[in-house]
Amino acid sequence: MSMMPLERVAVLYRYWLTRRRSRKWTDRESLERWQDKRVRSHLKRVRRESPFYRELWGDRDDASWRELPVIDKAAMMEHFDTLNTVGVKREKAFATALEAERTRDFTPTIGKVTIGLSSGTTGSRGLFLVSREERLAWAGAVLAKVLPGSIADEHRIAFFLRADSNLYETVGGGRLQFKFYDLLDPLALHLARLRKMKPTLLVAPPSMLRVLAEAQRSGKLRLNPAKIVSVAEALDPLDRAYIEETFGQRLHQVYQCTEGFLGSTCAHGTIHINEDIVCVQKEYIDRDLRKFVPIVTDFSRRTQPIVRYRLNDVLTERETPCPCGSPFLAIESIEGRCDDLFYFPATDGDGWVRVFPDFITRAILAASADITAYRVVQHAPDRLCVYLDVPEPYRPKARDWVKAELARLCERLGCRMPDVEFKDETFMTGNRKLRRVERRFAFEPDPELVR
Repeated sequence: MSMMPLERVAVLYRYWLTRRRSRKWTDRESLERWQDKRVRSHLKRVRRESPFYRELWGDRDDASWRELPVIDKAAMMEHFDTLNTVGVKREKAFATALEAERTRDFTPTIGKVTIGLSSGTTGSRGLFLVSREERLAWAGAVLAKVLPGSIADEHRIAFFLRADSNLYETVGGGRLQFKFYDLLDPLALHLARLRKMKPTLLVAPPSMLRVLAEAQRSGKLRLNPAKIVSVAEALDPLDRAYIEETFGQRLHQVYQCTEGFLGSTCAHGTIHINEDIVCVQKEYIDRDLRKFVPIVTDFSRRTQPIVRYRLNDVLTERETPCPCGSPFLAIESIEGRCDDLFYFPATDGDGWVRVFPDFITRAILAASADITAYRVVQHAPDRLCVYLDVPEPYRPKARDWVKAELARLCERLGCRMPDVEFKDETFMTGNRKLRRVERRFAFEPDPELVR
């Protein structure tokens, strides 16, 4: 979908506005004062236009917005009809989104509102609504933060994702050539299109970037993009190293989800929360380890307001300031979801020990340099399945070393070592997001019994 001239003007305006704002603040205090004014002004509009929030907040003072009730995806979907401000009904929105999934035609809208559907890898799919104005503003902000060089240059953007959207197509037009690559299409088709396009900006989930890197190494591709960006999945250190070594450049990241464009990397590769668009409050899981769940307030979205919305992600805050000097919150890593925290019985039998995904990752990577890919799935508190991609001669030893590293980890944490089953890694890109560390059983232990 090509933009009309007026739409290009709107995107360019947001592009330059975002670029100017990124240099506006020199310290956290001035940024937070600006955020506070924006949020309070935003809440006044939301109260008028969203029956759900108006009832939820009652007569609470907008100045105390940081203490307003927290909502999550389940609450947003339950109250979808009264939360959104454009009168779109949940049943109709789902029908539109599911039909787009079935036909792979993602252009239909309801009125002028773009309808999207989250991947729902935890079994709970979410809807998102974006107005035309919000779509154009999103496009300008993304281009300002992600595009290599100037918007005046010629760019060829290859974008891989599970589903297309009018939201993504907005970036096309003029000197910006944008092509959507459907992850469900055959790899041979992707490679042929990439050879012809020769993208200057390559955007894809890390699992697909890994596949493309393998094609590059084998000679099936000869790409030389100015920038490569990882999206949609948690970026594993093993995949990062392989992709960066293959293409000879730093791999950047975008933190984008149903709830908005939340963050992107600076020139130093540090993920910064887009605090000129959203405000993030930290709900710490482990303060000493700097791990928290973000509670997001997006003060730029009115169609489907996001106010004090708890995400299901686990983020690790950067310990030291980023060399780029930005006052925006710096993130060391996006580990994955709370649903993928492992829980093992404590050695003394009294309660549970929480095991973060990066603990498991470090144990696997420390075991053997011959491991080229892996997944770890917890099926029960006492049962793990470890999928490894290891050359045949080294496979038995690699499995022994992984088991030994996991045993050492459990000993350090004071938890019982689970039974470990090993299988060969066979993950394929497509409709399912890659989760290197995944818990596949529902478990909500008493917080008082978790260490």
